[in-house]
Amino acid sequence: MDSAQVDAYLRRLGAERPPRPTAEALGALHLRHLRTVPFENLSVHLGEEIVLAETPLHDKVVGRGRGGFCYELNGLFGALLTALGYRVTMLAARVYGDGGRVGIPYDHMALLVRTEEGGDWLADVGFGAHSHGPLAVGERADQEDGGGTFRVVESGPDAAGVRGGDGARGGDGAAKTAGPARAADLDVLRDGKQVYRVEARPRVLDDFVSGAWWHSTSPRSHFLQSTVCSRVTGDGGRITLSGRRLTSTAAGGGREERELETDAEVLAAYREHFGIRLVRVPVRRQDDTGPQAGTRS
Repeated sequence: MDSAQVDAYLRRLGAERPPRPTAEALGALHLRHLRTVPFENLSVHLGEEIVLAETPLHDKVVGRGRGGFCYELNGLFGALLTALGYRVTMLAARVYGDGGRVGIPYDHMALLVRTEEGGDWLADVGFGAHSHGPLAVGERADQEDGGGTFRVVESGPDAAGVRGGDGARGGDGAAKTAGPARAADLDVLRDGKQVYRVEARPRVLDDFVSGAWWHSTSPRSHFLQSTVCSRVTGDGGRITLSGRRLTSTAAGGGREERELETDAEVLAAYREHFGIRLVRVPVRRQDDTGPQAGTRS
C-alpha cells in the first residue's frame, strides 16, 4: 500500500496518520474502523466476486465506500497497519457454534499486531459484534471493552484430542506426533462464552480463499441466509440492517427494531446509516451457486 493509498484509507476512516505505531494509535484506528467501515456480506447477494488481493480490496472499501466480511476487512486493515509501521501477522480462526463445535478451517481471519512498545495485540475489525478495541494477547485476566468483557486463554484439546499448545500432545499430555513445539492456540471469550479459536501459525491472504469461497457458496454458510450490514455507532451501540429489519442497539442494551416496507426505504437505510449507495436491493441467494472468491491482483 503506497502513501497515496494510505492517505485515502485514513480519510475513509476520518483519522490522522499516527506519528508512530503505538498501542494507543492502534486502538484509535481500530475503533474508527468499526464506526466507519461496515461489516457486510452484500457482495454475496449482489453477485459480486470477492477478490482477496490488496488492490481490489482497497478499491472496494476505500474507492467505493463499501465494507466486507472478515477476510476483506482484516486483510485490508492489516495492510494499512503494516504501511504505518506495525508488525502484522494474519491468523486463521475457527468460530464456535452450537454445542461448542468449531467451524471450518480458515473460517475467520484475525490479526496479531506488534506495536513499537513491543506489545502483542489481537485486532479484529471483521467479526461484526465483537471487541471495540484490540485485545492484549498475553493477558489472561478479563479485559473490559465497549463490546463486553473479553478474555484470551490457551485452547484445550480439539475434537481430535490434540491440544493446540504444542500441536503434539493430546489432552492427557501423551505425545501424539513428533515435531517442534509451537505457540499455543488461543480461545477468545466474550462475556464468558467462547467466540473463536485462533491458530498460532502465521498465514497469508491467499490462504483464506477457500474459506471465502465456502462462505460465499455453501448452503451451510450463515452468510447465505440473509443480507447483513452492521457497524458500531458513535455512542458505542450498533446499527444493523439484516434483510429488511433495521435494528438499533444502544450501548446500555436498549433495542429498537422496525421492518422497512419498500425498496426505497432499504436503499435509503444503506445510504444514511452505512454510506453505501446501491442501485438495487440485494436479493438473498437461496442456492449453492454464485460468485467465487479469487486471488486476482
